[in-house]
Amino acid sequence: MLRLEGIEAGYGALSVLKGIELEVPAGQIVVLLGSNGSGKTTTINAISGVVPLRSGSITFDGRRVDGLHPSAIVKRRLIQCAEGRQLFPGLTVLENLKLGSYARGLSGAGLRTEMERIYELFPVLRERRQQLAGTMSGGQQQMLAIGRALMASPLLLMMDEPSLGLAPLLISQLFELIARINAQGTTILLVEQNAVATLKIAHSAYILESGRIALSGPARDMIDDPRVREVYLGL
Repeated sequence: MLRLEGIEAGYGALSVLKGIELEVPAGQIVVLLGSNGSGKTTTINAISGVVPLRSGSITFDGRRVDGLHPSAIVKRRLIQCAEGRQLFPGLTVLENLKLGSYARGLSGAGLRTEMERIYELFPVLRERRQQLAGTMSGGQQQMLAIGRALMASPLLLMMDEPSLGLAPLLISQLFELIARINAQGTTILLVEQNAVATLKIAHSAYILESGRIALSGPARDMIDDPRVREVYLGL
């Protein structure tokens, strides 16, 4: 569904990505691991069109998307759930969710149907639909951020550090939800620091080091790889 070929990107004179090659098959969860500063978020932002490419190509659902405006990429249903949630704190839960469907132009019965789908996944959002997003707990805000992204009906959902700042119990619940979203048909590219929990639900994994893919393969093999266990899993 998604293919990156020879991706190079950066900021000003700083080169961050140095020839990234990556594939995300339809229906799978693919995880992108690596230490801080390795280029994970830059990779996600390059796919979203936020960071322009210096070279390489990005193909999504059979068509090139590199060079497109981020809004055009969203309309093709390649959606990012950004690090730090990036909610509108002064708007209600309901208003934030509605904004997620903006590119689809939903209204009336269509909008209500999509809302119900999100409320079934995250019942707390129904209960708090008139609450300001900025007054919610961290876990509730993360649910809202994911719900807003799902309102865009993604073919592929990119999630950047969704467990950041959450309590251990909430992290466990979050990964169960991610697996459930995938089981319902959404392909997922997941950037995470929580390598152990992520590899347990992923189909395959890529490890970034200094802007290059250092290792890739089935997630199950990654968990058993001595180098991965020592350097990335702390086992």
